[in-house]
Amino acid sequence: MSNIRRQSLISSVVVYFGFALGFLNTYLFTKEGGFTAEQYGLTGTFIAIANIMFSFANLGSLAYVYKFFPYYKDNLPHEKNDMLAWSLLASVSGFVLVMLSGLFFKDLVIRKFSANSPELVKYYYWIFPFGFGLTIYSLLEALAWQFKKAVLTSFLREVLFRLFTTALIVLSFAGIVKNFDLFIRLYAFTYIGIAAILFIYLAATGKVHLHFSVSNLTRRLRKKIITYAAFIWGGSLIFNIAQMIDTLIIGSVVTGGMAYVGVYTLAQNVASLVQAPQRGIIAASIGPLSQAWKDKNIALINRIYHRSSLNQLIFAVGMFALIWLNFTDGVLTFHLKPAYLAARDVFLYIGLMRIIDLGTGVNAQIIATSLFWRFEFVTGMILLALALPLNYLLAKHMGVVGPAISNLIAFTIYNTIRYIFLLRRFNMQPFTIKSLYTVLTGIGVYILCYLLFRQHQGFGWIVLRSSVFVALYGGCIVLFDLTPDIKPVWETIKKRLRR
Repeated sequence: MSNIRRQSLISSVVVYFGFALGFLNTYLFTKEGGFTAEQYGLTGTFIAIANIMFSFANLGSLAYVYKFFPYYKDNLPHEKNDMLAWSLLASVSGFVLVMLSGLFFKDLVIRKFSANSPELVKYYYWIFPFGFGLTIYSLLEALAWQFKKAVLTSFLREVLFRLFTTALIVLSFAGIVKNFDLFIRLYAFTYIGIAAILFIYLAATGKVHLHFSVSNLTRRLRKKIITYAAFIWGGSLIFNIAQMIDTLIIGSVVTGGMAYVGVYTLAQNVASLVQAPQRGIIAASIGPLSQAWKDKNIALINRIYHRSSLNQLIFAVGMFALIWLNFTDGVLTFHLKPAYLAARDVFLYIGLMRIIDLGTGVNAQIIATSLFWRFEFVTGMILLALALPLNYLLAKHMGVVGPAISNLIAFTIYNTIRYIFLLRRFNMQPFTIKSLYTVLTGIGVYILCYLLFRQHQGFGWIVLRSSVFVALYGGCIVLFDLTPDIKPVWETIKKRLRR
């Protein structure tokens, strides 16, 4: 657990630094006199569609890497490992199919989006390089996680990608990137840039080899690989569609289209702060979980389940309460466009959904790397069956806040089903009395800070309000010893400070 804790902690620090850059980008996108809400919404739509493209294009190659890498590592010489070659070929082939489908269905996209979101129709073709870059990067990232390079991949995805975006925004303000047309074309190649950097690093350090001869191990495991990859691919495809469809539905059916996508994108970006620890913990736990299932080490899996749930819940509750305390004051103090005040209600429901998702730990990764990986597909189908009609109906009747409410409902049911499955099948569940104490602590400290500072606005009050909340909430976490990972981290920090 110490390696997972260290990797998770460092990755979380990197992720939060990346999110600080993301907030800088969000501010530059949304401040008065900057980009329009429609232009900002288009960047969010690019991300949503690229994730759906990647979900189709990878053809289960990520699941193949997650599950079978330990077998390749233990049974093949490094230079004879053909895993990367075949997974890369599958992803590239899959994306070719995505491109052909995109060309075939272009007229349908025009009909659905031209009225409310003409910007998407105008820049339709530029989504493809963006989606291709995300597809290749995600595959290389999955491989890098197996080599315990979670910190590097977190830096590339969370920091460098946003630095590229920051550079484009600054160049736009400076007049070097002369218009939004050039901006979006350059933005379309940002993921290709970080994918190239990661590939060069892995190749230069001898971590990957493109060995296209079919190994005996691949022949022996071929049927298992295809069956497993197909089911997990189907499940993750459905899951990602359910996650990303809200943005597309808003752009399609809500009057105002991309402007409201901009509002929704702001709420999503702010809510992603609540989710930030999840990325580092998933990156650090995938490899150990795969190995633990191979070694039948149920005790380790259970320990990872407990720790991931509690640590993520502590982060998520604290960050949600901190943002909720300051949301309106932040929009007004930093002179964002008044339209973005509507993002507060959207954030409420997305943020609560994130707390539930993080609080249930790495349940998806535990199931996906186990012998019961077919259940991944089943739960994905349930999620999509809930999310699609709910998103559409609530968007039509409630506007931009509707998809946020529908996702809260759908993901709560989705995680409840996973919780019950792991409890009944393996007698594993992630919650303890400390989980309840964490939630009560967050609520109590929030109420206290709200009552103390509700009459005050401005940058200084944001800093003071936030400082008091962090001191009280963090102090309670340490005082009541709500997580066993606090003391080892604190001791490590003290040792390093003494040097």
